[in-house]
Amino acid sequence: MERYRLTKIAGILGIFGNLFLLIIKLIIGLISGSQAMIADSINSASDIISSTLTYIGNKIASKPRDADHDLGHGKAEYVYSLLISILIIMVAVTLFKDSLLSFWNPQGFNFSWWFVLVCIITILLKLFLFLYTRYIYQKYPNLLILANSKDHRNDMIITIFTLISGIFAYFGIYFIDILVGLGISLFILITGIKIFIESYNVLMDKTMNEDTKNEVLKIIEKYREVKKIQHFNATPVGYKYQVSFTIFVDGNLSTYESHDIANRLEEEISELDDIYLTIIHVNPL
Repeated sequence: MERYRLTKIAGILGIFGNLFLLIIKLIIGLISGSQAMIADSINSASDIISSTLTYIGNKIASKPRDADHDLGHGKAEYVYSLLISILIIMVAVTLFKDSLLSFWNPQGFNFSWWFVLVCIITILLKLFLFLYTRYIYQKYPNLLILANSKDHRNDMIITIFTLISGIFAYFGIYFIDILVGLGISLFILITGIKIFIESYNVLMDKTMNEDTKNEVLKIIEKYREVKKIQHFNATPVGYKYQVSFTIFVDGNLSTYESHDIANRLEEEISELDDIYLTIIHVNPL
């Protein structure tokens, strides 16, 4: 499927792009002594792992259903998104601790134009990765890609602030560098928590959003033969939902007629982008 192919490309681009950024950031961060740049380089290291998890999660999720997995492997996206979120949170806590220690024990920051160049390269590369992953997500909604897209966007913003801290350091104002390091860690932490909550909700079988549910109900309302519905359930299956409910129809209808209504309903509802499978039980009223 095109969805999985594009996600695979996004994962590979993320791995090699972040590996390149990790090397140049770490070198310049250690040479200049910039806490913000070192924090940024560690963030790039976590991004390599995130992109690798995206690649693996996508590969598993793309497998069709088999004898052991009746509903396919779609939830792998959310399992690996959860792992990415935990990694992001751990990195954020470590960065915050290191930046806090630097606040109490400040060290010098040797400004260089290489520092500025690395920041500009990072911003441009992350802008490209952000636009690419956002394009994929808009075309094929996928929590793994959404997590990566947000990560690339955050990295771009983080590096902009890192560059600002470097400019202040050029004028001898060094405490801004430490404050940016603290800000970066908090920003990463918030992102990690949000992705964790989204992944957790799906893995705990949280029902579909109200908009999608209303779309399903509108389709049901078009069928005047359906007098009542009960036991409406929606269970996440990867990035889609399995919908099941009971419809009540005129008890004088034949078995064929009543089940024909259910079959037509199942076909129409299953055409919605967010629906993986529709199961309808028919009862006479």
